[in-house]
Amino acid sequence: MRIVLCYPVEPHHIRQIQAVVPEAELIDAGQERVASELPLAELFCGHPKVPVPWGDVVANGRLRWIQSSAAGLDHCLVPSVVASPIIVTSASGVLADQVAEHAIGLAIACTRRLPLFLDQQAQGEFVRRPTKDLTAATVGIVGFGGNGRRLARVLVPFNVRILATDYFPVRKPEHVEFLGPPESLATILPQVDILFLCAPLTASTRNLLDAAAFATMKPGAILINMARGKMVDENALVDALESGHLDSAGLDVTPDEPPAAESRLWRAPRLIITPHVGGQSYRRIDAMTDFFCDNLRRYLGGGPLLNLVDKRLGFPEPNVDW
Repeated sequence: MRIVLCYPVEPHHIRQIQAVVPEAELIDAGQERVASELPLAELFCGHPKVPVPWGDVVANGRLRWIQSSAAGLDHCLVPSVVASPIIVTSASGVLADQVAEHAIGLAIACTRRLPLFLDQQAQGEFVRRPTKDLTAATVGIVGFGGNGRRLARVLVPFNVRILATDYFPVRKPEHVEFLGPPESLATILPQVDILFLCAPLTASTRNLLDAAAFATMKPGAILINMARGKMVDENALVDALESGHLDSAGLDVTPDEPPAAESRLWRAPRLIITPHVGGQSYRRIDAMTDFFCDNLRRYLGGGPLLNLVDKRLGFPEPNVDW
């Protein structure tokens, strides 16, 4: 068995994987060699950020399983892979704790006006300005997979009212008032004070929040995007901020990363941008390796894989332990 890795593993991570499959050949390809090594792989774990010859990989017929080391699957769900028998699993939820922390950090930065007060500090000003509350707010969560569910749990102590949507609206927790299908987003948008995006980017979620969607949101609402930048129409978002219809927004992702120098996002009022760091953690590679090893044991033993992706939909089915 030939396993190709393309995430920043260290020697002890390779030893950990090797202990699960002592007979396997492990290749730490990195970004430098993934394009040449992947066509010869039987199993692959990683996230290529360079062009990969997926057509050749599929044509070779060797690759049987892709374990993405990212929650997003844009890098591997190309048409040839979707049409092939290759199994795909994602890393959705592996870093849900960090994503939830960052999402709440952005929300609190917006509600408590931290950018404004930091600007005042830089100017030597000490002036009280109005703030908003996360506590007791009505919160919307779009995408109730691993990240969305963890975010909901972390929000509970703030006594918020939680309304959520997901393609698989199943196993609603008691602390969530409503969990409905994607079509129910239209009924949620006018109610929420803060909207969190935690869904994957698919054909149906691209530009999900456009000018029409923003127009239906409650005046003074806040948007926090922890998902994918292209779920939001960039110009429609800036228009909503400039008009004052949206109170503020926090983006950990943008349509283009980084945004072009001429992007209106850089000059939008009351907008916080962080450079796609929501999933960062000093334990990131440890957590990913633990997850891969767990799924590898399941794969070898014929058990159910965690985060098994429906390739036609573009995201995982609900995990059995949700």
